[in-house]
Amino acid sequence: TDIFQSREEDDRKVRRREKNRVAAQRSRKKQTQKADKLHEEYESLEQENTSLKREIGKLTDEMKHLSEVLKDHEKVCPLLHCTMNFVTIPRPDALASCLPR
Repeated sequence: TDIFQSREEDDRKVRRREKNRVAAQRSRKKQTQKADKLHEEYESLEQENTSLKREIGKLTDEMKHLSEVLKDHEKVCPLLHCTMNFVTIPRPDALASCLPR
């Protein structure tokens, strides 16, 4: 019976090792998949970041341009030169002269 018990223990060890090997494989595969997913997410966020930086650049340029347009307009705007217009509501025809055509 000692030989029989020894063989059963060996079988159990072999099954345990096999089970452990399969579990380790599964764990490594899961880690690899997680790393791949994180890498894809990183790449996607990098692209989005680049796109947003480009958009910030465009909007900054547009803001500078519009600020210059406003500054140039303020020099000639009749509504800004009349102190009464701060108290009264400007007439539509006076406003029309300031608006672009």
